[in-house]
Amino acid sequence: MRAILTTGCDAEATRQTGVSQHPWFALQVRTRHEAGVANYLLGQGYESFLPLYKCRKRWSDRIKEVQTPLFPGYLFCRFDAQDRLPIMKTPGVMQIVGVNRVPVAVDESEISAIQTLAGTGLPNQPWPFLQVGERVRIESGSLCGIEGILMDFKGSHRLVLSITLLQRSVSVEIDCAFVAATSLSRQSRMEKTLVMCKPAQIVV
Repeated sequence: MRAILTTGCDAEATRQTGVSQHPWFALQVRTRHEAGVANYLLGQGYESFLPLYKCRKRWSDRIKEVQTPLFPGYLFCRFDAQDRLPIMKTPGVMQIVGVNRVPVAVDESEISAIQTLAGTGLPNQPWPFLQVGERVRIESGSLCGIEGILMDFKGSHRLVLSITLLQRSVSVEIDCAFVAATSLSRQSRMEKTLVMCKPAQIVV
């Protein structure tokens, strides 16, 4: 997967100085207008992120490999939620994802994980949203430090990364030798073991 990662004029300087940035928000846009909206926001000085992946599509006379949005109809953008009118007026933007018309920021760690995956160029694909499973951390390699849910699929191991707000996930094949259970996952297994080992009580 490759991704369009557009950066506003002062976003890089902000990262280098350590000054706090505006949070990421998910924008719902018109289908097949994702790239156009991302480029427009770039021109307006915003930092936006449109993750893409490669897929094969059948045309009338051939099969062609094309890049398509990982989350069709959505892209991500940093901005001040109190000054969101310019975002709403952007051609192609339908709404800012939120609750009861109040924008809800996307978890920074979730965006960071997708950006890291995008930068590796590793083959991946959209995946049904997962909330439960064995949480692991990648200990080495190009995805080092990324956390996700480990699952088996057709004899291979895949790491599933999610954007909880959108209820969407993406998976990438990994080598289990590079993963380790997170502290949260180990705690969960320990709690289950304690429940299973708890002595039965006899009521008389």
